[in-house]
Amino acid sequence: MGKLFISLYVYIIVSLFIVSGVIEQIWPYEETQQQVLLDDEFGQALWLLSQTDDGLDKLKHSFESHVIARKDLILPLKQQASLDKNHYLYLYDKKQRIVWYVELGDNKLLQIGPVGVLKAPESSVIPYLMLLAIVGLPVGLWSFLLWRDFSKLRHACEAVDGSQDFTVSTPSKSFFLPVTDTLKVMQQRIEHLLSAQQELTSSVSHEFRTPLARLKFGIAMLEETLQSQKGQHYLTNMQADISELEALVCEMLEYARLDSQQPSLATSDVDLATLTKSVIDKLNFASGIEFNAVLPPALVYKCDAHFIARVMQNLVGNALKYAVSRVDVTLKAQGDAIYFIVEDDGEGILKNDRESVFKPFTRLDKSRDKSTGGFGLGLAIVAKIVSWHKGHYAITDSQLGGAKFIVTLPNTYPQ
Repeated sequence: MGKLFISLYVYIIVSLFIVSGVIEQIWPYEETQQQVLLDDEFGQALWLLSQTDDGLDKLKHSFESHVIARKDLILPLKQQASLDKNHYLYLYDKKQRIVWYVELGDNKLLQIGPVGVLKAPESSVIPYLMLLAIVGLPVGLWSFLLWRDFSKLRHACEAVDGSQDFTVSTPSKSFFLPVTDTLKVMQQRIEHLLSAQQELTSSVSHEFRTPLARLKFGIAMLEETLQSQKGQHYLTNMQADISELEALVCEMLEYARLDSQQPSLATSDVDLATLTKSVIDKLNFASGIEFNAVLPPALVYKCDAHFIARVMQNLVGNALKYAVSRVDVTLKAQGDAIYFIVEDDGEGILKNDRESVFKPFTRLDKSRDKSTGGFGLGLAIVAKIVSWHKGHYAITDSQLGGAKFIVTLPNTYPQ
């Protein structure tokens, strides 16, 4: 940043020198000529010229002048003494113009003037345009360089969300070179942390699978030997725990894959109404929950069908877990947006918890039991997929008494 401020200060100082020089060239008249007309040497030259044979004629030709009697000029004593001593004197008239009086002898004076300062000819707009160019062009160039570096810095910082490569490329003479160097160091640390996190998640998940497979095989062998009701109860609980661990591993692997980077979306024209109906039919099989689906006959949306189906499955599946008896699903297009809404008649979600539920591994107290299950990754996956499609998500209170999840997507084919 020191380089930036130094360049600014140098530019201001140089600009002031250039502007003062240009002004001196454009308006040189008044101060210089006023000084000449008030100079004692100028007065002495007038007096000496008046003493020559043709001096009066030359003065009358060059200046407005005429001869007056000495008694016609009433002066204070101090100015009379100056006139007697120097043989010349200048005064100002009512319009602040200079009037010279030169002694001719025989009690006569030559009145020269009033002499006004010569006015500069009517100036054109060219000098002003030159001044504007001298000041404006460097400012424009300096501002452009700042804007260029700021834009590169902004694009580099926007890349932190993982949607693109996080790179900062700046010229060696950039004002923000120290900042970009710091950002590059931060970039390397972030990439290292993300890589370590993904590697840890994948490693732990894979390490889980091997002992889980052995446990499942051992339980299958024990089922043949444990015939008592108590033994069967223990086996059932162990199988449930193993199934839960397997589901956790699958969820962790899926989230780690999605969290690593934004995949290339295989977008195509998808009928969301048909896709929603297929998701509901698959999840509502023998659920015992009343489903009310409000769907349009057809709603075409350009998206990745696989990921959008995953959003629908997670939201509808989440509603089924916490619903008491009813789940409502609404799909509609309104203006330039598409709304996918899922409601249930469960206990709902407190306002303080509504933002945190979309974070990975966040589970509310009421969900920490085997009847509802869940590992806090389903809604985190929803948030990530919706952001890939430039959409938004929110939670409000449902009229059914539970939670109302609203996913808003930009309509690619507005009506």
